[in-house]
Amino acid sequence: MLTPKVIPVALLLACLAAVASTGSAEPHPEPLMRETYRPLYHYSPARNFMNDPNGLVYYRGEYHLFHQYNPFGNQWGHMSWAHAVSRDLVHWQPLPVALAEADGVMIFSGSAVVDAQNTSGFGTKKDPPLVAVYTGHRPADEMQSQCLAYSVDKGRTWTKYAANPVLPWEKDFRDPKVFWHAPTHKWVMVVTKAADRRLRFYGSPDLKQWSLLSTFGPAGVPDTVKANWECPDLFPVPIEGEPGRSKWVLHVGMGNGHVSGGSGGEYFIGDFDGTTFHNENPPSTVLWGDYGRDNYAAVSWSGTTARGGAPYWIGWMSNWQYANDVPTHPWRNILTVPRTLSLRRTSQGLRLVQQPVRQLQDLRETKSSYRSTTLTPDQPLVPRQSDWGDALEIVAEFEPGTAAEVGLRVRRGENEETVVGYDTAAKQLFVDRARSGKSDFKPGFAGRSAGPLKPAGNRVKLHLFIDRSSVEVFGNEGEAVLSELIFPRPESQGLQLYSRGGDARLVRLEIWKLKPAIAAAPAEK
Repeated sequence: MLTPKVIPVALLLACLAAVASTGSAEPHPEPLMRETYRPLYHYSPARNFMNDPNGLVYYRGEYHLFHQYNPFGNQWGHMSWAHAVSRDLVHWQPLPVALAEADGVMIFSGSAVVDAQNTSGFGTKKDPPLVAVYTGHRPADEMQSQCLAYSVDKGRTWTKYAANPVLPWEKDFRDPKVFWHAPTHKWVMVVTKAADRRLRFYGSPDLKQWSLLSTFGPAGVPDTVKANWECPDLFPVPIEGEPGRSKWVLHVGMGNGHVSGGSGGEYFIGDFDGTTFHNENPPSTVLWGDYGRDNYAAVSWSGTTARGGAPYWIGWMSNWQYANDVPTHPWRNILTVPRTLSLRRTSQGLRLVQQPVRQLQDLRETKSSYRSTTLTPDQPLVPRQSDWGDALEIVAEFEPGTAAEVGLRVRRGENEETVVGYDTAAKQLFVDRARSGKSDFKPGFAGRSAGPLKPAGNRVKLHLFIDRSSVEVFGNEGEAVLSELIFPRPESQGLQLYSRGGDARLVRLEIWKLKPAIAAAPAEK
């Protein structure tokens, strides 16, 4: 991580006071929408730098979203927890910064829970507290510890625990994810020893006193890959088609070493008995959560699931290779669309499946549809454009036929396009952003990412979400996912469906223009 610029203490305190009193000082939605790359339905701060989502928790009708945030600039530094709430996971209302850097300690990543039985004593059983468990980071010596803060007013104000830290200072010791394990009647914390690619599991009756339960790792990517582990998560995930059955998924963010370059995440599947995570695959098995360049530190919401117990989760849509350099101002970086998770049985075993949350369908406006169209190398399909704009949802289903490659060219304009395609020989879904728009801000940004995807029968289904500065692709109902930033010119709004090296059949195509979700009604105080 970068070393932040030094700000005089008086100025720092004055800025913090301004943030606390005015919230995020959000401008009206209309000026935000006029910013070139400002997403229309992905979460982004009005200004300044953001990274990892933190403290995701559901309480009394509200989804709480916290995230790493620099209140003072558009690059990493002065980490604090910014805060927003939503009633539908789509429209987000900003609130004041919840946890601010103070006394030489930054607020690094962590989690939040509803202490329903008031085990901590911070609230009452009638009005249980929200408790945040976060990493305190001392820039002076690069030491890290685990700390608590609590809220008794629905997360509107927060008090740091007077006896912090609850786990002592160490090097590379960060990002606690905490949950209540009902069978063993205790809180469980998963926290990383990042540079060692090891996880520690701790247990507690009250969130204050913690004892070591077990460790896990290294595993997954080989030691020859210079990777680290950050932002862990552990949660049960239902198995598709098997009601009542689930497995535990352990997900870790990787600051570097991802299959497509830079940061990303890998996961493990197994069982958790309240003390130890048992990986059901060989330690060398590598499972990637997202094959794109831009989904890091994905974590799940505490206290809620979708139908059938599917967890909700969301990731930081950027990459540490260029997160400080992407060409946006006065804000920098966004989050993915929220997703639901399940496990699917495949020929390789159980695999994690991601799908966009159903609530996103509420953004759909005008729709265009096509059926059964032949695509040839010299006869692509250019759908009629009817004021689609730059925020779209697309479902395209193909029979690859004799084509070597079939797919879509999106955000097309003069000398630019982003290619979302399927390579039939390699059986890979890919996104190629070599000509996707502005890319000269960082060497290596332009390029191609790919992940394995076998046809379902003889068909490939692609579900795309396109925004002003992003493309997310869900292949075959979420079996392979690629999340990618792009920076095209605003006028590049063309779309083309193509085949290369042979003929393919477009089975169906559905295109929706999406309404903006850039702001919500004021949150209840």
